[in-house]
Amino acid sequence: MGHMRWGILGASKFAREHMGPAIHAAAGAELVAVASRNPANVAPFQAFAPNCRAIDGYDALLADADIDAVYIPLPHTMHKEWTLKALAAGKHVLAEKPIAMDVSDFSDMIAARDAADKLAAEAYMIVHHTQWQRARAMVADGAIGDVRHIQASFSYDNSADTANIRNKRDTGGGGLRDIGVYTLGCARYVMGAEFTDLRAQIAWQDGFDLTTHAQGHLGDATYAMYTSIRMHPHQEVTFHGSNGLIRLTAPFNPRVFGEARVELHQPGLGMRVERFPHVDQYRNQVETFCQCATSGDPYPWTLEMAQGTQAAIDEILRVATPL
Repeated sequence: MGHMRWGILGASKFAREHMGPAIHAAAGAELVAVASRNPANVAPFQAFAPNCRAIDGYDALLADADIDAVYIPLPHTMHKEWTLKALAAGKHVLAEKPIAMDVSDFSDMIAARDAADKLAAEAYMIVHHTQWQRARAMVADGAIGDVRHIQASFSYDNSADTANIRNKRDTGGGGLRDIGVYTLGCARYVMGAEFTDLRAQIAWQDGFDLTTHAQGHLGDATYAMYTSIRMHPHQEVTFHGSNGLIRLTAPFNPRVFGEARVELHQPGLGMRVERFPHVDQYRNQVETFCQCATSGDPYPWTLEMAQGTQAAIDEILRVATPL
């Protein structure tokens, strides 16, 4: 694996707590710079990555020839713009989800990726976790027979954090864009299919969604999900088959919400549990990105795959009735 030097656009809390340490810990990766208008914000990154430089401004980081890849944790509405700028500067790009605000944004990013001949991807970390790779393989292998129904839920309560970008329409706030990418994308990843017949109900506040319920079909299976940023924290996904059921107990941020487990419920009340207490999906994501960017191997979550989730989000927003 080649050695890849990373820069981060912005000293966000998530980058500081999760992705910065993941880049630093990942084999084949080195965190060399963080761009921020306030150099003091870079000090926490330098505490675990002493060679990390503070760079004044995003454009200056993109102009730095010593940086091979850029991680973009900016507000949702800025992902496309800076993905395009980073590709134009000849960098590989890993941008936080959702990488776009509308499905139409993807044609520009795919064209820019192909023109630059660089890897550009959404930081959809769950496909790098063993529990999701196992769930996908189990469904494909017929472990639960024909999948008849899929149920997904993801909620938390950030009502007290009024300054949060997720509580502001102008920064692409709401639960659907923030966590709906997980309830929708995980099912698409496992099933290898796209949604049809989507229906939805949304509780709105100031132009962004607090709680969303959506239903539809995914291949031959029925599908139902809810997301909320005003409910007690919960996350769970089940794939209900003709001959069994797969349940993921901490599907989206294991080790924070709980231990990653895949339960295979079998006939006769049998159950087999696979546990993944030590998997770091963020580190895996960085290592896979570095490996694919240097080798040209296919990346497990392409822009085209992310585009399908965005299409579902756009459709839910289009058809939703008030909740």
